[in-house]
Amino acid sequence: MKIILTRVLLILLLTASVAHAAPGDFPRPDALEPDIAFWKRIYSEVGTDGGLLHDSRHLGIVYEVIKIPTGLSNRSRERHTDKRRKVYRKILLSLAKGKRSGLSREEKRVLGLFGEGVSNSELRKSASRLRFQLGQANKFRAGIVRSGAYKPHILKILRDENLPLEIANLPHVESSYTPTAYSRVGAAGLWQFTRSTGRRFMRVDHVIDERLDPYRASGAAARLLKQNLRVTGSWPLAITAYNHGASGMRRAARKLGTKDITKIVREYRSRTFGFASRNFYVEFLAANTVASNPDFYFGPLVLDRPIAFEAIEMPYYAKPKQLAKSIGVDINTLREANPSLRPTVWREAKYIPKGFRIQVPRASLPKPLHDGIASLPRDQQHARQTRDTKYTVRRGDTLSTIARRHHVRMSELVALNGLKSRNQIRVGQKLRLPSDVTPSTEKAAYRPKAKTTTRVAVKPPQSGYYQVRRGDNLTQIAEKFGLSLPDLVSMNSLRSRNRIMVGQRIRVSRDQIASSPSKPANTSHPDAVAALSPSRTADPAPSSSDLAYSDGPTEADLERVASATHVQPIEGSDESAIEPGPGLLADPSDYSVANDGTIRVQPNETLGHYAEWLGLRASRLRSINDLRYGEPVVVQQRLNLDFSTSRPEDFERIRTEYHRALQEEFFAQWEIEGTMIHRVGTGDSLWILSTRRFDVPIWLLRQYNPDVNLDALSAGTKLTIPTLRERNKESKVHRSAAS
Repeated sequence: MKIILTRVLLILLLTASVAHAAPGDFPRPDALEPDIAFWKRIYSEVGTDGGLLHDSRHLGIVYEVIKIPTGLSNRSRERHTDKRRKVYRKILLSLAKGKRSGLSREEKRVLGLFGEGVSNSELRKSASRLRFQLGQANKFRAGIVRSGAYKPHILKILRDENLPLEIANLPHVESSYTPTAYSRVGAAGLWQFTRSTGRRFMRVDHVIDERLDPYRASGAAARLLKQNLRVTGSWPLAITAYNHGASGMRRAARKLGTKDITKIVREYRSRTFGFASRNFYVEFLAANTVASNPDFYFGPLVLDRPIAFEAIEMPYYAKPKQLAKSIGVDINTLREANPSLRPTVWREAKYIPKGFRIQVPRASLPKPLHDGIASLPRDQQHARQTRDTKYTVRRGDTLSTIARRHHVRMSELVALNGLKSRNQIRVGQKLRLPSDVTPSTEKAAYRPKAKTTTRVAVKPPQSGYYQVRRGDNLTQIAEKFGLSLPDLVSMNSLRSRNRIMVGQRIRVSRDQIASSPSKPANTSHPDAVAALSPSRTADPAPSSSDLAYSDGPTEADLERVASATHVQPIEGSDESAIEPGPGLLADPSDYSVANDGTIRVQPNETLGHYAEWLGLRASRLRSINDLRYGEPVVVQQRLNLDFSTSRPEDFERIRTEYHRALQEEFFAQWEIEGTMIHRVGTGDSLWILSTRRFDVPIWLLRQYNPDVNLDALSAGTKLTIPTLRERNKESKVHRSAAS
């Protein structure tokens, strides 16, 4: 017994020394220790059959450990915890009235949690900060066991990327080391990538979702965290950015004038910086402590062993059952070993893609994998993927009726079409169906024919341009302004009537068509001159239409028609890891409006954009900024805006949504697979580097070099260049191979 006590004491001393050793990459400020202790309790003491009722701002104040009776429904569990919350709210409000004598035992205990001299005001605020946190100890323990299979691989990636090894414990916070985990906001996999962020680094579509491959996703997480550090400048902020976004943390540091994580956690206020974001770093520190000493917290554990795989790139397209038979393994073994292949593949609506790295546990192989792949009969080796089947949404359709009509699951339609909501369909929208489904030719149920009405055309804006909004398609825009669809396509020199995106400016006035029909119509309009860098002015500048599409969709990746364009508004939540700006997590650009009503111009923005977003004439903005007619705005130039007809927060939302749409369309075609260092040479300019040397959009170069003045490059400056790989191509094309 004495020996056991001695060992326990030794472990405690070692733990304490680790916790308060040199700060290193992940400092533990004394002011945050109560928060860390709170999450250690959640991860190691309280299971999912209970939780802690606590103060949401001061985690050291825990009112009660609540045990939840077994067998209760979710609603009953909520009522159970709400009942206890109301008890403490009543006590706190009573104390907030100044009651300090004649206290009950419970009132004395609650008052004692706050220490001497607590004010009535603070007690009143605490009554509104009561929060229940479900315990996670049993899930954390199971996650430690599962981590044995993946952690060695993750540690190797971290070493190769020269990143702190403690990052290997981040999946305990995100998914409890569950590779198949899905969150209620659509984040998936071991590292809980949302779709938009995942598509920066991986393939995420209806055939392959690499977020669910723990090995592929781990490499992507390392690249994202490295970028977070590049943008934020410190590991506490980079870890918090994994939840809140690097641009959000950079904004927080700029607003408070510090990178001190304690000050930011305690003082930063933002609509999207809620409970989850404020606590993410301390959760990580707590998880790191518990996961680094599992035997101390849970007793001896037997961890899962890593699986040794044999892998090879598919030289052809193939059906999974036929491939499994040729390899000599069970179909379930093949499926479990390749979790990134989506249900459309396993139902054989799609083939396993050519170029996909198929893997099989070495222990399950009766022969070398290469031999099994080569032995598949030639007539079962396919040269191309099966084509998608489309269905056009009709009046009265719902996603459930479409699913029922075609005998598919509604969840499959949502996943197949990348819908963010099962209600996100509209008449005329084309939905992708599983390719083994034949579009229904049944006649729609009889509905009274709607009365035809004559739509009165809207007068075009004075600028002659209309900015594409969520839900727009070319047919609707043409009807709105009294144009025919062919005329609208011709006026804008569109190569495809499906090629529009949110934020794009479309010419809708016949009176202002450019004289030269060979050029896009909007090149003659002064407010359509794209924001240029001063260092680019000596180089041949592209037309505004080139800029409008260089970072946007291409024919290859635009399978959605214009009527299917629907970008959801940005949302946030205090209780979940929702991206504050999906697709803009690693963007350090400042899209906010300063207190004096000014902004800094960012790439791909024009004076016409600002006028449209503000509901003003561009001439008004030229006037208040002393700009000549036709004079372009330049990147990083500060401009005055007029908010007489709109609110700054609405302008920020529309502006951010515009850039999000541009970037998401870009990452629909390209993914980031790494970085390289380039030393600026004599004559190099941002424009030359972006368009001629590396073929990387300017906004992406800014994201990877947030602290470099790209508008005044000097010889010898080191730049980080993201290397890009084209998606869904049998041959991999790299955009950043320097000549």
